[in-house]
Amino acid sequence: MICLLRHGDAEVETESGDAARKLTAKGQLQAASAGRAMAALGIAVEHCLTSPRVRAADSAALACNALGIRPEVVEAIGDGNYEADDLAAGRGTVLIVGHEPVLSIEVARLTGARIKLKKGGLAILEAGTLKALLRPAELAAIAGA
Repeated sequence: MICLLRHGDAEVETESGDAARKLTAKGQLQAASAGRAMAALGIAVEHCLTSPRVRAADSAALACNALGIRPEVVEAIGDGNYEADDLAAGRGTVLIVGHEPVLSIEVARLTGARIKLKKGGLAILEAGTLKALLRPAELAAIAGA
């Protein structure tokens, strides 16, 4: 199973550049809710792979708190130069935390489904099928936030 999480809401670009953008308070809640919702749904994530960009790495850390795992930074996710199935190969259930439009492109490539993943949204893929597409509000409701 591959779970694709788009980073939470982030501040606008500053002098530090795009990669340094931090999560807003809303984005922090979105990321934490995503992790709690995955735990509530019984999704046993074995590995979390994240973009090194601050907003994604922080989203991964917050989501992973509820999942009892630590995220691993993968440069290719930040560059958008990866295939989710290659990254996940042999790792069991994997959570990939990244950016648009690459996440939605990966959903289309792997399942044929045409989606647009919202900030803080989650796509769950299994065996070439889009099993679930959850918006931040739905994740918050599942998480009990």
